[in-house]
Amino acid sequence: MQTILIADDDKAIADSTAIFLRKEDYNVLFAYDGLAALDVLDKNEIHLILLDIMMPKMDGIAATMKIRESKNIPIILLSAKSEEVDKIVGLTVGADDYITKPYSPLELIARVKSALRRYVHLGDISTSSDVIVIDGLEFDALNKRVRIDGAEIKLTPIEYKILKLLCENPNRIFSAEEIYQKAWNDDVFISDNTISVHIRNIREKIEINPKKPKYLKVVWGLGYKIEKN
Repeated sequence: MQTILIADDDKAIADSTAIFLRKEDYNVLFAYDGLAALDVLDKNEIHLILLDIMMPKMDGIAATMKIRESKNIPIILLSAKSEEVDKIVGLTVGADDYITKPYSPLELIARVKSALRRYVHLGDISTSSDVIVIDGLEFDALNKRVRIDGAEIKLTPIEYKILKLLCENPNRIFSAEEIYQKAWNDDVFISDNTISVHIRNIREKIEINPKKPKYLKVVWGLGYKIEKN
């Protein structure tokens, strides 16, 4: 059974969210502030975190940054509509997705299942080779590792999925909507902002100079590609 941590200082929201997750046979644990969330995460095997942005002691953004220092599990931010800037910041520091309050149970469950599928099946796209090498970029699908000039880099599950898609199709341009549909495994496109933030994060990790990228290129008005000469 997979375990989901709900970190939200609003106990009523946390309890109602837990009802729907338990109906889908997930085990649920709770934390009501950011520091407590880190403590629960340290003492339990957690498969996904629903993390509220506005919490006492440590907010969701700071907690995400701390979690990403050592763990790669999916993080879905819970935010109010007024926290649009915080959503983008959250994606930038390593969150995989976000849901705006109030959210419907169907949307919540769909996002949770999608995130867990990505995490469990990081290598589910078939390839003709286990290792893709593009100049100094090495994508090892068998061992789920990415190296730049021999140095291993850490990617979040969604960053891994996006880079995998692009590396397996070098020089092919994917629109933001195509990337979302394939990486998130979801036909309902959210926004270009979500994709652009993740693309920027990947660039920061794989490019020597992200402002003059060698690998991950933007084709203005069309989308993104991994360039291979």
